[in-house]
Amino acid sequence: MESVELKVEMVGIHEKRLRKCLSKLKGIEKVEVDGKRQKVVVTGYAHKNKILKAVRRGGLKADFWSAQNDLLDAYTCASYASSFSFHSFNFF
Repeated sequence: MESVELKVEMVGIHEKRLRKCLSKLKGIEKVEVDGKRQKVVVTGYAHKNKILKAVRRGGLKADFWSAQNDLLDAYTCASYASSFSFHSFNFF
């Protein structure tokens, strides 16, 4: 069994479309969707190129997940965390 990680540009309504596209493929065992990171993990016996092609055929922009995506995700999480820190200021 093989796991394929994809980066899919989607909003909330696209998850249903994504699952519908992948349900047509034989050999798919499990589909995990992380909407915040726009990451999809497909587990099964289907070839990774067929999975990518099925998602793209459904009208979604998709690519294989890369290590660069993990770095960008870590950077954006760190920058958001630091931008929301509150400081107490004394004006008088």
